[in-house]
Amino acid sequence: MVEVILRRDVADLGLAGEMVNVRPGYARNYLIPQGIALAATEGNRRRFEEERRQIEQSAERVREAAQELAGELEGREVSFVRRASESGRLFGSVTAADIADELEKEGVAVDRRAIRLEDPIKDLGEHEVPVRVHMDIEPTLKVSVVTEE
Repeated sequence: MVEVILRRDVADLGLAGEMVNVRPGYARNYLIPQGIALAATEGNRRRFEEERRQIEQSAERVREAAQELAGELEGREVSFVRRASESGRLFGSVTAADIADELEKEGVAVDRRAIRLEDPIKDLGEHEVPVRVHMDIEPTLKVSVVTEE
């Protein structure tokens, strides 16, 4: 195992500024060349301490923006009118891209990949959909699907 200093957050590995142990090939072939991590030498530790303050400030700004977006999304309801069978099954579906487009029409920009739909919505009714706006901020959005009359 090789010790590296993460320069930014890496899912399932650690947060920016942490020293983590990884396999040598992962560090040598991916993390270090991509600029995601630094080898944990004494010189890099000192250099990184200077960068850490800037990273923490940047991370705080991103987190505040995510909190603001979460406040806009929490409790918001998005409605879709779709054709459906008599049993309530949709002809087609409502996808994360549909939800993102509808939110954008309402003036809230959300990346479709942040909308946590395991499968597209294929039934009429109200559905609770989590939206991951930050690593640990996940507001819930109400998605209402009604039949066209």
